[in-house]
Amino acid sequence: MTPLGDEVLDLNAGDRVYLSGIIYTARDEAHLEMIKEGIPFDPKGAAIYHCGPVIKDSAVVAAGPTTSARLNNLCGFLLEDGVRAFIGKGGMGKNVSEALRGKGVYLAYTGGCAALAASKMKLKGVFYEELGMAEAVWAIEADRLPLTVGMDSKGNDLYRDVSNKAAENFKKYNF
Repeated sequence: MTPLGDEVLDLNAGDRVYLSGIIYTARDEAHLEMIKEGIPFDPKGAAIYHCGPVIKDSAVVAAGPTTSARLNNLCGFLLEDGVRAFIGKGGMGKNVSEALRGKGVYLAYTGGCAALAASKMKLKGVFYEELGMAEAVWAIEADRLPLTVGMDSKGNDLYRDVSNKAAENFKKYNF
């Protein structure tokens, strides 16, 4: 339940979790705006969902994750200000894995499941609406959003492990 506390530090890469509470969407332009203008919500214990949701008639219609890696160099300030979790798809870079140590986690949500995510969400507000629907920061109340810990606060990274295993197999079988 957000706001998240030290309990996230006990999670391990591969754990399945259900997240409830307020989460905030943010993609590239929202991160740049927050760097310039400041974070428009209390970041302590917050979860940031890398997502450009589809909103219609004050409801979340679709909320699939965007590729998180493109935000590798834009999220450090959020962790420094108390954000405890990033949510997205595809993992993030080594710099983020290191930045998460002792601070937070990266939670993976399956791409292609935007309608399922939306069924677990209620719209609560918006910041930077002038950036447009996909880039605005949406405050959304999640109800048991199913996630997998992709990167934990101890430096473990499912994405790196899979990549390393694939490289071993390619080498082993002379691909």
